[in-house]
This record gives sequence, structure tokens and C-alpha cells, in this order.
Amino acid sequence: MNRIVLIVGALLLALVLLKSTLFVVDQREVAVIYALGEIKEVVQEPGLKWKLPPPFQNVVFLDRRIQTMDSPENRPIFTAEKKSLVIDWLVKWRITDPRQFIRNNGSDMRGLETRLSPIVHAAFNEEVTKRTVGEVLSTARDKVMQDVRGRLADEAKSFGIEILDVRIKRVDFVANITDSIYSRMASERKQVANQLRATGGAEGEKIRADADRQREVIVAEAYRDAQKVKGEGDAKASAIFADSFGRDAQFAKFYRSLEAYRASFRTKNDVMVVDPGSDFFQAMRGSGAAPVAAPAKKK
Repeated sequence: MNRIVLIVGALLLALVLLKSTLFVVDQREVAVIYALGEIKEVVQEPGLKWKLPPPFQNVVFLDRRIQTMDSPENRPIFTAEKKSLVIDWLVKWRITDPRQFIRNNGSDMRGLETRLSPIVHAAFNEEVTKRTVGEVLSTARDKVMQDVRGRLADEAKSFGIEILDVRIKRVDFVANITDSIYSRMASERKQVANQLRATGGAEGEKIRADADRQREVIVAEAYRDAQKVKGEGDAKASAIFADSFGRDAQFAKFYRSLEAYRASFRTKNDVMVVDPGSDFFQAMRGSGAAPVAAPAKKK
């Protein structure tokens, strides 16, 4: 029984020792073997590997994939025009020298980003201060990213990494400047709107004045034409009357008498007392005599 226990215990111990000497390297990782606190070997090939059991040797794994570092804070950067900008950026990087990486940063990859972030911000600061806002936003945006990447290339070697890409995600003014810009834009839009309203009002008054002038001209021309037609009609009527009167003198006297009576009865309240035997009544009765008497006095 004791022999069996010893055999089982020996087997378990052997398994523990075997497990402590064997390790698997994933294709996405790099294995760094430490021997008494010093880097003994860097294993980059994937597969099953072996080492001495602790405490003689230990293994640390580093991610060899491409990493992304975003800007941790939004500190303002001044342009050549002394305008304050806030730039959100990202940096793509990966480990190229595991030994150098561990010497400078240890095995904590987040610690590297803490140390690298101020360097990236300083590189952006040096490039942005040489350019205007318009260049940073559009014309020289790609050049800024290329120059920042070039500045970081030498710094990256001391960290044991390679900078693959630098990108600007967003460029904006600081909060107080943004508010003032929006206020100024709103004021400018209101000024343009008021100017358009004033221009429209002036054009409206001009159109109304021109329409009134045309109306007056049309009315005056119509009155002139009407008076001309009326004058021509009166002239023709006078010519007709003159011709008729010249042909029949009795008719002319009779027509003048009718005009005199019509002038006497202009309102409903006019009253005339006439002798039934007057020429006027004789004419109305159809007698042959033509009326020649003037109207009697009104009462």
C-alpha cells in the first residue's frame, strides 16, 4: 500500500515538474524566458517549448499583434494663428524588439502607452504650431500625420516598438471658443437675414411705387382718351344738330324749348305752373304749331 502511494506521489511530482518545464507559445505572442531575473531567451516561433522549472527560469508572454493607442486626454494645442485646438488622435504600434521593450517598460503594455502618450502629444504640438487652422483641418492634415509619425520613429526604437500609423480622428476648438464661434455665426446669419429682409422691403416698395406710377399713367391716358372720344362725340352731335337745325328752323326752336324745360326740372321738388293754352302743351298734344314760348317762372 505504501509502495503504491509512493508511486502515485512520484508520478504527480513528475507531472508537476513536467508542467513547470513545458509551455506553449501562441502564434499571436512572444515568449520571454527569464533566468534568475535576466532575459535568457526570446521565443517567437509558436509551438510547445520547454524551460527549467521555477525558480531557475520563468516565462513572460507579450502580445505581438498590432496595438491601438487613443489619446487619453484632450489638452489644447495652439496653431500658428494662436488658435486653441483639441485634437483626438490614435497610434497603431507593435512590439519589434521584446528585449528592449522589457528593459524599458517591463511586461506591462499599458504602462508603455502611459509613457508614450505625452511624446505623441508633444509631436503633435510641434507640428500643429507651425500651421494654421485651415491647414490642420484640410490642406495639410495628411502632412501633419506623416510628420508626427516621422518624429515618433526614433522614439519608438528606444521602447522596442514600431509605429505603424498615426491618425487624426477629430479636430475641434476648445469649449469656450466653440461657444463664441457659434454665437458669432448666429449673429452673422441674423445680420444676413436682416439685410435680405431690408433688401426685400426696398424692392417691394420700389415695385409698389412703380405699379402706382403705372396705374396713374394708365388712368390719365384713359381719361385723356375718354375726353378725346367725348369731344369727338360732342363735335359730331353738334354738327348733326347744326345740320338738323339748318334744315328745319321750327324744329330748332322746339328743341331749344325742350332743353329749357329740362333745365327747369332738375330735381323732384321743382314745380312749374303753365297755362294749358301755352305753346308747349299744344306741341305735346300734337298740334302743328311749334312751341316757342320760354318756360314760366318757378315757384
